[in-house]
Amino acid sequence: MNIVLVEPAFPPTQRHFARALAEVGATVIGVGERHRDALDDQLKGWMTHYHQVSNVTDVGQLTDAVRWIQDKVWVDRLEATIEAHTLAAAQVRENCTIPGTSVRTAWLCRDKPSMKEVLRSAGVPTAASTAASTAEQVHDFADAVGYPLILKPRTGAGAQDTIRVDTREQLDEALGRFGAQDVSSIAVEEFVEGHEGFYDTVSIDGRPALDFVSHYYPNVLEAMRTRWISPQFVSTNRVDSPSSDYAELRELGARVNEALGIGTSATHMEWFFGPKGLRFSEIGCRPPGVGAWDLYSAGNDLDIYREWANAVVHGHIATGASRQFATGIVALRPDRDGTITGYSGVDEVQARSGQWVIDAHLPPPGTPTQPVEAGYWANAYVRMRHPDYDTLRELLDDVGRTVHVHAG
Repeated sequence: MNIVLVEPAFPPTQRHFARALAEVGATVIGVGERHRDALDDQLKGWMTHYHQVSNVTDVGQLTDAVRWIQDKVWVDRLEATIEAHTLAAAQVRENCTIPGTSVRTAWLCRDKPSMKEVLRSAGVPTAASTAASTAEQVHDFADAVGYPLILKPRTGAGAQDTIRVDTREQLDEALGRFGAQDVSSIAVEEFVEGHEGFYDTVSIDGRPALDFVSHYYPNVLEAMRTRWISPQFVSTNRVDSPSSDYAELRELGARVNEALGIGTSATHMEWFFGPKGLRFSEIGCRPPGVGAWDLYSAGNDLDIYREWANAVVHGHIATGASRQFATGIVALRPDRDGTITGYSGVDEVQARSGQWVIDAHLPPPGTPTQPVEAGYWANAYVRMRHPDYDTLRELLDDVGRTVHVHAG
């Protein structure tokens, strides 16, 4: 099978998709923005050809590149695993008659108001929402739904530029911020109270062949706005337990896949559970970010990149999830913005629980700090695993309390 892989070099985790496709027998043809000379020999070795374009989200450029490739070989699949690339890739599939995620599906997975409108029509429980291009539309929605509200870009990923507002004054201030950024349309949503997590799959013909459930502590919006918090997300190994409450979440994920037309693809779905029960938040037809797949691999005796490649190339997976370990990451924030000067507490944590550490990222002194809202990988972090989920939570809490990142 000949697979065109969009942007195989950046971010660094992209190389694993090229590796995995090559390992399961595919001929990998990369299309990316870097010059071929900037790629390392290992990455180039996994590809039979690399085609440079100046912008992989430019549908015209990407279409021309794929048609040039089609003049040489038959192209079976075109794969994109980054949120910002998925819609352009779908449009090129349509232009070049290549099977895979459709333009409709990619659009619905990018445009949050349209996504939720379709899902509400299919009976999927989700927050009230609307797309708004004027302040009047936002105010009308606020009058109908009430506060708090969530404002976010229609096609954004993660919590960046997502704003909670609790009053009319805060709403007007937020609208001014979007206006200053020349944002023409935003998503406005009812605030859903409850615990937040995510449900990730490798789906084949719409059915999850592998699935994983993770929990945020605390919820993302709070975690990305509060410096003193050392936020975590933790992947549970209790998904298959008869006593667990995950059957409803799995059923919800299957309904979302069907309603949005997701076929053979990785998915990343966020959800809330609170006083109103389980509520869908949003989904992307691509893998999760910030190394979640690495945690799934470390906890389940598998290489999830390879199983994704098996799904794409062969239509099946070779290895199921063992659920041997719960896995998680705790992000460690500097005590101020500036430059990292050192760490404290590392040796204590290593002595107490080093056997459960998967890896740690502690940027050396002199490294510029990143803002709190930049996410879980922005500064320092520790990743851990343990056979018991509750014990892992305690270990991650201990790291968050004990290890401090000092900056000046």
